[in-house]
Amino acid sequence: MAVGFVCMVAFAVALAKVTLVPSPASVPLTHTNLHPGSSIRLYFNQPDWRDTIKQVGGNVVLGVPFGFLLPVIFPRTRGFVRVVLMTAFVMLTVEIAQGLLVAGRAFDIDDVILNAAGAFLGYLALGRRLGRALHPRRAHWWRPRTEPADGPARDVGVKKSRERWIWSWRKSAARPTSATKKAKTTARKQTAPKPLRKRIPALLRAKRP
Repeated sequence: MAVGFVCMVAFAVALAKVTLVPSPASVPLTHTNLHPGSSIRLYFNQPDWRDTIKQVGGNVVLGVPFGFLLPVIFPRTRGFVRVVLMTAFVMLTVEIAQGLLVAGRAFDIDDVILNAAGAFLGYLALGRRLGRALHPRRAHWWRPRTEPADGPARDVGVKKSRERWIWSWRKSAARPTSATKKAKTTARKQTAPKPLRKRIPALLRAKRP
């Protein structure tokens, strides 16, 4: 985790240099894009394919470290949906700062989409394994734990987890319900002997000739 934190700090510095450095010469060429897919189509329709690779591939590569580092530093962000959403939120903030504060930079929603796609690829390639290796999931009573690498240890853990689950289920099933309790109470009242004060009139009537 310490290594991941250092890498995240270094990546944040590099990201700031790439995205937040002013470029006054690009002011006439920049424009805000709020329509998803518009800039991507423009990249692919231009004749210079090297510029296309630079623009599209650069934005994708810029999001890949998020897929590596987020599951390592923040265990709660594990899962490709959370990684993609967290990356999109961070890059959306960067794009807004570019459009409002940095000269020669403009807000482009397609950059956010490409960055999120890069984070998704990074998570599938390595982030998922790193997150599970450093932060194994806890075993719950409803889900057997299958994290141990050894085959015998894994089988024993799964068996114990299932036994605990079956025991808790049988215990809850064996508890009497309210209807069962009510029926038992009624049967007990019917079979219980009557008090002496209620039996005295019946005894007196039986002794009369």
